[in-house]
Amino acid sequence: MLIRVAQPAELPYLQEIEVASGEPFRDVGMPEIADDDPMSLEDLAEHEVWVAIGAEGVPVAFIAVGDVDGATHIHQVCVHPSHARQGIGAALIEHVTRSERPVTLTTFLDVPWNAPYYERLGFRPVTETSPGLADIMRDEASRGLDPATRVAMVLLPAQIRA
Repeated sequence: MLIRVAQPAELPYLQEIEVASGEPFRDVGMPEIADDDPMSLEDLAEHEVWVAIGAEGVPVAFIAVGDVDGATHIHQVCVHPSHARQGIGAALIEHVTRSERPVTLTTFLDVPWNAPYYERLGFRPVTETSPGLADIMRDEASRGLDPATRVAMVLLPAQIRA
């Protein structure tokens, strides 16, 4: 699987991947998440975005990251459902964890492909949030995400597999 930096012309297609990857939330009683708008083109352009290229030569998944308080923060990781459960999301996450920096993210506690999945990859719940991570969680709450259903997680450099 080829992983490379997203090209500007691919950003609208990444929005389609995000919309499609949100559909499984309907199956766990979270239609509002499935109906949520994807990252804007402006937001995608402001982040470091990596894509996984499928056999057809087009992106099938992406990860958008940025710096939050000295950590690499995963703002979004999405895999098109037609390519799910093939290790593509894990490969993208591994790609951005190659530095000696901590990696953070926020996610749903009880959705199987969220916090439980990230725990299997070595992420652990954050015990103390940094100012930037706290801001992200406040922003999520202001957009209607129940803080009781969310968790911030971190993968420390010592936990990153070589």
